[in-house]
Parts: sequence; C-alpha cells; structure tokens
Amino acid sequence: MIGIIGRKVGMTQIFNEIGQQIPVTVVEATPNTVTKVMEKATAGFASVELGYGAQRLRRESKPGERTPRGNRAPKAEVGHAAKAGLATAPEVIRSFRIDDSPGKNPEIASYELGQKLTVELFTPGEIVKVTGTSKGRGFQGVVKRYGFGGGPNTHGNTKHRRPGSIGPGTDPSRVIKGKKMPGHYGDHRHTQIGLRVEKVDVERNLIYIRGAVAGPTNGIVLVKKQG
Repeated sequence: MIGIIGRKVGMTQIFNEIGQQIPVTVVEATPNTVTKVMEKATAGFASVELGYGAQRLRRESKPGERTPRGNRAPKAEVGHAAKAGLATAPEVIRSFRIDDSPGKNPEIASYELGQKLTVELFTPGEIVKVTGTSKGRGFQGVVKRYGFGGGPNTHGNTKHRRPGSIGPGTDPSRVIKGKKMPGHYGDHRHTQIGLRVEKVDVERNLIYIRGAVAGPTNGIVLVKKQG
C-alpha cells in the first residue's frame, strides 16, 4: 500500500459541517519523489522507494580553501538520487511495500523514477495509518516509565519510587522475562491505525488527520493508506 513521507507540524482543531469540534494532527508532506522501484522478482516483494526533503551538497573546494561546517550529502546518496533525476539527495528515504494481494500487483507498473507524489493521494474521509517515532526520554524508573504507584511517603518508608520485589526466590529462582523494570523510555517506532483524514490542503501540502500520532513536533511520519 502506497503512502507519503511527511513532517508532523503539530495538533489543532477544526469544525465539520454540523459544528462538531475535531482534534486533528497536521502533517506537512511536500511532494515525494520516486527514487527506486523494486519488482517482486528482484527483492521478493514489490516496493516503491520515496524521497522527502533535500540535503545540502558539497561544493567544489580549491586547494587550501577551508571546508564549510555542517553535514553534507554523501556521494553515494547523491549518485542514487541522480538516477531519479534529482539534483540533490533527499533528506529522508523510505520504502513502501506494495500489497501482494490478488489484483494489486499491477500497481507497481504505475510508478516511474522521478515521479512526484503529493497529498492528492488522500481524500477526506479516507482511513489511514501513521507511523512515527515517539519522543525519547532517556533512562527512566518504573514510576515514570510504567506508571507504578510507588511506596508510601510516610511511616519511615525509604523506597518511594522503587519497583519492589521483582520475582520469587525459591521457584523459579530468577526474574521472569518481560518484567517491567527501569530502562530506556520512548524513542520507539509506533504505528497508529484507524485514523481518518479530515481535510487535505493541496496548496500548502497539508494533511489533517483525526487524533494524535507518535512523535514530536517536526518529527518524520509515514502516512499510509489502510486496507
């Protein structure tokens, strides 16, 4: 199923025809370029690779000239983008697998290198799924990570935010796999399904999606058609 790469602008609210308030997430998806088309016979499944945004390029430096600061696109990525007719390498590249169910295989023939995909792929009322990366919060304890209640704050207790006992001693004499423990919180890839497209602004490349999606403001998200 094809989709588009975008950037999460933030959340707002809109009103429908009967005056109902609808919370929406605004995704800015500038035109994506098809950078690669993979057939099923080559990779085992049919997919379309899209590029979003643009990276800065290296300039031709003269002997003794100082190299400017900042990241520049590697030559391999520049060469890969050149095959699709792009002058600059995309900032983000993602592959969208084409569904292999009966009747959908011919979709792969409708995409060509250099083709532009815009928000016109989606229509209001359409159901989509959005993939994003949740905010990373570093190493956290069980109270913040899982919402544990913690211990009492009075009567001489000194274990306010500790997890307590984490497993039986005699049998099985080990900590069970999957036990909720302190650790890295957030920074996970998450896909929210069953979201509804409320509005599409073609002129400004905006998609208004009902509800919330994972990720911070300006985070990269993938909007895919569902079903």
